[in-house]
Amino acid sequence: MTSVVYERVALIGLGLIASSMFWAMKRSGLAGEVTGFARSVETRDTARRIGLCDRVSDTVVEAVQDADLVVLCVPVGVMGQVAAEIAPHLKPGATVSDVGSVKAGVIEAVQPHLPAGVHFVPAHPIAGTEHSGPESGFAELYDNRWCLLVPVEGTDPAATERLRALWEGMGANVDEMEADHHDLVLAVTSHAPHLIAYTMVGVADDLRRVTDSEVIKYSAAGFRDFTRIAASDPTMWRDVFLTNKEATLEILGRFTEELFALQRAIRTGDGEHLHDYFTRTRAIRRGIIEAGQDTAAPNFGREKS
Repeated sequence: MTSVVYERVALIGLGLIASSMFWAMKRSGLAGEVTGFARSVETRDTARRIGLCDRVSDTVVEAVQDADLVVLCVPVGVMGQVAAEIAPHLKPGATVSDVGSVKAGVIEAVQPHLPAGVHFVPAHPIAGTEHSGPESGFAELYDNRWCLLVPVEGTDPAATERLRALWEGMGANVDEMEADHHDLVLAVTSHAPHLIAYTMVGVADDLRRVTDSEVIKYSAAGFRDFTRIAASDPTMWRDVFLTNKEATLEILGRFTEELFALQRAIRTGDGEHLHDYFTRTRAIRRGIIEAGQDTAAPNFGREKS
C-alpha cells in the first residue's frame, strides 16, 4: 500500500479526469479524504450515487476548505474564474494544480488570484478517452501514461515533488516542462490532430455525394478513428483552441505546407516522394508502440464485436 501523499484533496469539476484521479488515489491509498464539487446539481447527484469522492460539496468554497491539494478539473476557459472564487478560502501552504491541456494560458489566468503561501504547480495528465462525465472515470487511466508538471517560477521544489509523488502513485510517468514548450508540443501531439479530425468529420458531413449510411457503414477504412477523436467534449476543445492559439496556428501552418506538398506529389505522379514520406512517418508509429504508449495489436487492440 502506497503511503498517503495528501491528507485532503479537493477535485473541482467531476468529469473523466477527476473521477479517474479519485479511483486511482483510492486504489493506492494516496489521499486521506477526497472532496469534490461540480457546478451541475445533476453531476453532483451522479457522483454521490456512484460513490465518487468521499464527500461531494454543494459549494466550491466548502470543497476546498482545509484541502492540502486543490485540483482544477474544469475547462481551461473558466479556470481563472474558479481560482478567483476559491482563493480567499485556500489553506495556507496548500498546493493548487490543474489538469488542463494548455499551460501558459492557465498560468496567466490562475496565478494572479492565488494568495502568497499557496503553491501553484500546473499539471497535464496526457491521458483520456472520448468519453466524458463522472461515470466515465476508471483507476487505470493513468497507468504508464505521462503527466507533465509545469511549476511556475519561484515554486517550492518540495511542493512539486509532492505532486510528482501523487501522480506516480496513480501510475503515471512524470516529467517537468516549461509552459510555452508544453503548449507547442501539445499543439503537435493533440490539439492540431483534434482539429484535423473535427475537420475531416465535418467534410464528410458536408459532402452530400456520400450518404450518411455509407459514411457509417464503411467507416472502418480510417474515418472511424477520426470520429472517435471528434466525439470529445466540445466545451473543453473550444477552450483549448482559444487559449493555445499561437502554437496551434503555427502547427496548422506547417500542416498546410506539408499537405500542399503531398497534393503536388499526387497531382504530378511523384510516387517516390509519397513513398519516402509514408516510410518516414511510419517510423513514428513504431516509436510510439516501443515507448509503450499504444499497442501493435491488430485493429488497434479493439476487441472483436
